[in-house]
Amino acid sequence: MAEKGTSEISRDVRVIFQKGNDALLRENYDYAIDLFNQVLEKEPTLFEARKALRNAQAKKSGGGSGFFKKAWSSASAAPMVAKGQMALRQNPAEALQIAEQILNGDANNSGAHRLVVEASMVMGMPRTAALSLDILVKNSPKDKTLVIQFGHVLADSGDPRRAEKILVELARAFPGDADVAQALKDLSARKTLKEGGYDSLSSGQGSYRDILKDKEEAVSLEQENKVQKAGDSVDRLISEYQARAKSEPNNSKVLRNLADLYLQRKEFDRALEYYDKIKATDAGSSDPTLDRSIAEAKVRRFEHEVGQMDAAAPDYAEKVARLNEEKVAFQLSECQKRVEKFPTDLAIRFELGVLYFQAGKYSEATQEFQKSQSNPNKKIASMNYLAQCFAKKRMFDLAARTFQNAIKEKVLFDEEKKDLIYNLGAVLESMGKKDEAIEQLKQIYEIDMGYRDVGAKVDAYYSQQ
Repeated sequence: MAEKGTSEISRDVRVIFQKGNDALLRENYDYAIDLFNQVLEKEPTLFEARKALRNAQAKKSGGGSGFFKKAWSSASAAPMVAKGQMALRQNPAEALQIAEQILNGDANNSGAHRLVVEASMVMGMPRTAALSLDILVKNSPKDKTLVIQFGHVLADSGDPRRAEKILVELARAFPGDADVAQALKDLSARKTLKEGGYDSLSSGQGSYRDILKDKEEAVSLEQENKVQKAGDSVDRLISEYQARAKSEPNNSKVLRNLADLYLQRKEFDRALEYYDKIKATDAGSSDPTLDRSIAEAKVRRFEHEVGQMDAAAPDYAEKVARLNEEKVAFQLSECQKRVEKFPTDLAIRFELGVLYFQAGKYSEATQEFQKSQSNPNKKIASMNYLAQCFAKKRMFDLAARTFQNAIKEKVLFDEEKKDLIYNLGAVLESMGKKDEAIEQLKQIYEIDMGYRDVGAKVDAYYSQQ
């Protein structure tokens, strides 16, 4: 069952898909998710809809400015995954739908993503599988088997260059590993066949004249066409909102949509111009998310400037370092101002704590995380950072106790709980409690031996016994 493009689906489904994209641009994530799921129920192999759904799920879970309208019960994920596994053999499409139900509320759920990978491969949809493998690998970058699988699937989906890149990085982490070396060797052979066009020759299709044609031009035209289509959608929305802004100059939602659309086009000054117009409205003066959006726009402008620099220039490193220093200083200063403006907003306190932590200001970060842990949505993450602050200050007993309290709060053994347990193990090892440290790592090893360097540490421990 090959993955489809938008040109291969009915007009009615395309209309729903376009509405989903519009909702996503407007940051109406719940509505976008609902629409994309409707599309995928009708066309489960439509890759662009799956990709857009994954984007909306991630933003709803915290990647954007939206928040959950309903709390997701993490304890319900395990039986749902089990239900999906049962459906997998008889009806992989149903298993895929069950996985999406989980991801609609928990975008990083490893069990659901593994289910997506299995169902997608059965259905012959490697690009869909690659979307979930990308997330799984980010959660467990040292899981050798997982990364190798990701490489193979990327090659199957037509992206051998990225596959080669991640396998080369894996080879650096596992020098001399026979499995990784073999994976690279297999990929190199496939890449040679694919890029040279010899795979079509061996199947009796194509000719040596086809191989010698300039394929780069075809790829360039294809990419240009995709960009043009995306650009047309944004241009159309900008025209619509500009017309509305003339008749509704104080409509903060319309102005916000325009700012976000210009930000998407990397027209940062125009985006900031509209954000400033929102601040002049009654709604904008009391919106704590507006200042954050303005700050994010300015940070993205810093990053865009770095991306536009000539890497071959002799003063490249110096200029990049200077811009990064300016960016960090701006982020701290701006977030401090927001805390002063909204002192009871604990989400901003958490954000400031993270910035302090990244800047190495652990005492300042400690104060912010002690406050932000009162926010139920930030409690565990705040405790995790707070414990790390204690550890950085060599207050290992306080760090261990904070990690233990955070672990007690976690019901589901997810990626966040693995991180807490791993960090607790590191602190116990720093305290000289090696046996207690290894007991923590064993908990992770039992369910995910590929997590970070857990497998190597536990195997080394047993080999010494």
